[in-house]
Amino acid sequence: MAGGLVALLDDIAALVKLAAASVDDVGAAAAKASVKATGVVVDDTAVTPRYVQGLAPERELPIIKKIALGSLRNKLLIILPVIMLLSQFLPWLLTPTLMVGGAYLAYEGAEKVWELVSDHHAEEPETGEVDESAVVAGAIRTDFILSAEIMVIALNEVDTEPFLSRFIILVIVALLITALVYGVVGLIVKMDDVGLHLAERDSGASQRIGRGLVKGMPKLLSVLSTVGIAAMLWVGGHILLVGVDELGWHPLYDLVHHLEEGVAGVAGVGGVLAWLVNTLASALIGLVVGAIVVAALHVVPRRRKADETASAH
Repeated sequence: MAGGLVALLDDIAALVKLAAASVDDVGAAAAKASVKATGVVVDDTAVTPRYVQGLAPERELPIIKKIALGSLRNKLLIILPVIMLLSQFLPWLLTPTLMVGGAYLAYEGAEKVWELVSDHHAEEPETGEVDESAVVAGAIRTDFILSAEIMVIALNEVDTEPFLSRFIILVIVALLITALVYGVVGLIVKMDDVGLHLAERDSGASQRIGRGLVKGMPKLLSVLSTVGIAAMLWVGGHILLVGVDELGWHPLYDLVHHLEEGVAGVAGVGGVLAWLVNTLASALIGLVVGAIVVAALHVVPRRRKADETASAH
């Protein structure tokens, strides 16, 4: 009996070790998948703060909470079931679906570049009383597109895992990404309030820090917006670069890979240079594809309308 008990304990210990290893594997896969979605996360973090502009300070965090809950519903109740079924029964659709999202990211980035270099800037939000329900609904609609891209990118990183593992990993990714994005957004939108509070203290050091926070927030938002644009072009272009290679058209990917190999041997900085080459090439591809879409959707129709107006006069 004692021998049987020892054997049973050994089996239990082995199962515990196996379960622990599985948890570690799932955690590592979730972390890897989350990192791959970083570009979209930056974009999401850069976009969201504008939705609380014009709101009373005491309503900012409650609105962000509502948007975060809506984002979580998007990911867990709509996007996750759809992409899990897709990965299980139509896995060949994953790459084209991911490329559609990549093209959309490239378009978003190129559109923002177009707004910066032309006079066609996005309209500023009107001042006055803000409809909170409309703000939340609009933010959740925008979040749906970004959340779908995040989840598909994450799925693409773990598509060889068993079904249950994929499901658990994507749930973890959804929770982590949502907490990260809206936690950072909450800090950003309240940072100026923290600065004002510190500036009113008696301590000279607190006042200097407070004034620095108040003055620095517009610059931080500007930098974040620029990083978001670069991230959209880079991530979108990289998705398209890898996608066309996986679909069977190899010349473009091979060219970029050849350029990477050309600098990879540089002593001390070869890895960094190779990453920069891939990143710049991806961003350029994203900019070109995005510019084509922007031209098709905005520039050409606008000029055609202008020509028709001129002809009418």
